Amino acid sequence: MPSKKVLDEKKNIVSEIKSKVQNSKSIVLFDYRGLTDNACKNLRVKLRDISSDYKVYKNTLLKLAFHDLDMDLDQYLEGPTAIAFSQDDVGAVKILSDVARDNEALVLKAGVIEGEVADKTKLSYFASIPSREGLYTMLAGGMIQIAKDLSIALNLYAEQKQN
Repeated sequence: MPSKKVLDEKKNIVSEIKSKVQNSKSIVLFDYRGLTDNACKNLRVKLRDISSDYKVYKNTLLKLAFHDLDMDLDQYLEGPTAIAFSQDDVGAVKILSDVARDNEALVLKAGVIEGEVADKTKLSYFASIPSREGLYTMLAGGMIQIAKDLSIALNLYAEQKQN
């Protein structure tokens, strides 16, 4: 039987996990086996740039925290699992997908985005969504094209009236 000190430490870890999950807009579970130390460091730097981070916990502690939060993620907690906590809805998903594309050792398992459990398929869908800046650029481009077409039409109309 574990000592009281060990049990208290595990309770603290479970409450830390619950707190991080509750304070995150999204979380992503992934398998990190086979990543080099340098790749892990680069991943942490990329995630930190968008106010995200990842940590590795024991699956049993993750299960306890998820059960307390009424989240059903037990099926994804097989083998070594890391969890990324993000303040952005899809930022961590995009970064992890990019790293997984370049490094076969990283495998996305599942995530929770806006309170919904997302499997691999949903995660790849979220990863394909353009960034906020990209969407603004597309919107601005569309608006500029409309203004350009209108000015050409008005110019042609003015030339027609002059003749």
